[in-house]
Amino acid sequence: MHGLVNRAIECFVRDTYGQAAWLGVMGRTDLGITSFEAMLVYDPAVTASVLRAAAAHFEKPRESLLEDLGAYLVSHPNVEAVRRLLRFGGQSFPDFLRSLDDLADRAHLAVPDLGLPAMELREFGEQSYSLAIRGGPKGFGHVMLGALRAMADDYGTLALLEHRGRSDGEERIAISLIDGAFSKGRDFALSPAEARGAR
Repeated sequence: MHGLVNRAIECFVRDTYGQAAWLGVMGRTDLGITSFEAMLVYDPAVTASVLRAAAAHFEKPRESLLEDLGAYLVSHPNVEAVRRLLRFGGQSFPDFLRSLDDLADRAHLAVPDLGLPAMELREFGEQSYSLAIRGGPKGFGHVMLGALRAMADDYGTLALLEHRGRSDGEERIAISLIDGAFSKGRDFALSPAEARGAR
């Protein structure tokens, strides 16, 4: 597992619950470490151990924890680069959804060995979609579910999203758009300099 994944989990716990909570999570593992290096590669069993420990520590289902992680990756100021990568997908939430087919390739340009799973958006009319996620670690669909919910808020879109389970190595998320102009959404500029100038 790429170290960025474990580092993201670490930052999520620390930024959301505090350093003491992170140390409590790691104390439930037998890894003998308290931090991860972003550019190292770890055995997938390490990531699984940390997620089990975090779910136990916070008394939350693993799926809920992963959804919170996905929302964090989009909405927290400390990881603004992820939001920017996703917002380059389009000016509206439907445009963004259609860009998800290329997300793995865009992530590969930024981090060649990250290895995001392939995604395919299927459209059923103007307001109904299904996102298929193939490969990748078990539970990645729940991370995407949290990220999609946060991105809908980011665009000011009211949407219903539901994880439809995993079958034959594929996870599916059902997406129904209710109101594309539900709220103002968050400001977005092409460059950090433009964002500062808009304030």
